[in-house]
Amino acid sequence: MTDDLTRLRWSRKPTAQQPLMGITILAVEDSRFASEALRLACMRSGARLRRADCLASARRHLSVYRPNVVLVDLGLPDGCGTELIEELCAGDVDPPVILAMSGEDAAEADAMAAGAQGFMAKPFPGLAGFQGAILSHLPDDQHPTGPRVAETAPIAPDDLALQDDLTRAAEALETDRGGRSAAYAAQLLSSVAHSASDSHLAEAAQRFARSYAAGQDLDVAHGHLQSVLAERISERRPI
Repeated sequence: MTDDLTRLRWSRKPTAQQPLMGITILAVEDSRFASEALRLACMRSGARLRRADCLASARRHLSVYRPNVVLVDLGLPDGCGTELIEELCAGDVDPPVILAMSGEDAAEADAMAAGAQGFMAKPFPGLAGFQGAILSHLPDDQHPTGPRVAETAPIAPDDLALQDDLTRAAEALETDRGGRSAAYAAQLLSSVAHSASDSHLAEAAQRFARSYAAGQDLDVAHGHLQSVLAERISERRPI
């Protein structure tokens, strides 16, 4: 009975209030803060959301089912999202709609070169912008009839999700001062801080990332990033 109800729910047609009803979205996103924003947007839009937090998890998902839309973050713990985009485009079956996501505007060119059909910048647009970015790549029969109800309220994830991202990054920086895990933590923090409008944390993370990429001594940049991060974690509200 439960399976029948689930199938019935997701076979419903899109409406003006829920224009993504009937759509299944796979979000390949490692940040809990960003994932929570996507969850809220999908819930209010009528879409069904599945999440993978790395490339390996995404591949497992895709081996079992085929979503209508795949949202791929470019900075993932086990590689770059462009790898998955290229794999999906090279598959034997018709690929789903593929949209790349990143807090770095310069990443759009790489995503489109890999085969993405669109690019969604972080922080994510409001609900109407999120819906429009997806609908613009769906066939007409998956659009609601008539005009959409454009909600202007922002998508506001829970601060607990942000705190989880900060804590995870702090643990990586503590155990790995200059290796791949630390570089990934800085990349995650840069993206999360950008989405959370925390310019101070974003600058500290980017400073570490630049020093790492240039092969410079990381002690000063590492210490600065740890200090800023510790302040955020100790605050009752991280931002």
